Amino acid sequence: MANLSTSYMGVKLKNPLILGASNLVSKPETIARIVEAGIGAIVYKSLFEEQIQLESLQLEEEMTEYENRNAEMTRLFPSLEHAGPKEHLFNLKKLKESVSVPVFASLNAIYEPSWVDYARQLEGTGVDGLEINLYSTPGYFEISGNSIEEKQLQIVKSIKKAVKIPVSVKLSPFYTNALNFINKLDEAGADGYVLFNKFFQPEIDIQEELFYYPWELTNGQDHQLALRYAGLLHGNINGSICASRGIQTTEDMIRLLLAGADVVQMVSAIYQYQAKHVAVVLEGLSAWMDKKGYKTIDEFKGKLSRKNLKDPYSYQRAQYVDILMNSEEIFKKYPMV
Repeated sequence: MANLSTSYMGVKLKNPLILGASNLVSKPETIARIVEAGIGAIVYKSLFEEQIQLESLQLEEEMTEYENRNAEMTRLFPSLEHAGPKEHLFNLKKLKESVSVPVFASLNAIYEPSWVDYARQLEGTGVDGLEINLYSTPGYFEISGNSIEEKQLQIVKSIKKAVKIPVSVKLSPFYTNALNFINKLDEAGADGYVLFNKFFQPEIDIQEELFYYPWELTNGQDHQLALRYAGLLHGNINGSICASRGIQTTEDMIRLLLAGADVVQMVSAIYQYQAKHVAVVLEGLSAWMDKKGYKTIDEFKGKLSRKNLKDPYSYQRAQYVDILMNSEEIFKKYPMV
């Protein structure tokens, strides 16, 4: 029988399937079913510095709203402060103590001191590792890509100095050369890389003529970018590779492992097909390994990475040229009237 055990950033997992950061962790009964179905690890939902700041500001405004209504009254309400991340930390610690699988924290901060402070507080809950979300939404013409990368590299270095648990970096694909940046992160001591973050993109309601942000799950093709980069990175960096976005089936997971990912994260498919889908995916992986004669994940992980392929151009532009040269193939799939 196939042995599905593996490791991620030095943390031992019983299989390579991880529940990605999401609100699925908010319901204990849901998490219990996901763990029972066999999930290898859990990433707790993100701690957002922006949310804490906003809630703190809203509390302050509400507490001081009526202070100027009476000249003899300096304060209407007693002095209170926002609790900050305490509720998040409490719930994270509670989850960690209630499950038998590794738990990773997730962090989105703004300022370097905040990154470090929150990272230390998250480590204090007893989690097995930390996932930090680096992103910079383009919005200013005068900010150079190099300055953004240097700032993010410094954040990683500072966090690595501050905590002892392994630290992964969840990235966007929007770098001039993502491979170069990941290599710099690797030199800075990052322990893993999550490929890639999914951002909520703005949409326009043409009837109301207003912006809105649609709630959309990933689809089966969204894993292809992670597949490309996993194939390019495998064997060339020290950190672990985690594929995210669009992993919905056993086949998707196997593709990413063959390309070179150490583990994969799944969220949308669990929302769609419930906790039982975890067991379906893992049973499929075990059956495939038995059929192929693989006893461990390491026997086939990275088999189709660029480093292990005879054709060095498999993950590069040559693929695009091949498709163009055989463009008539599309008419076989989609015949024109």
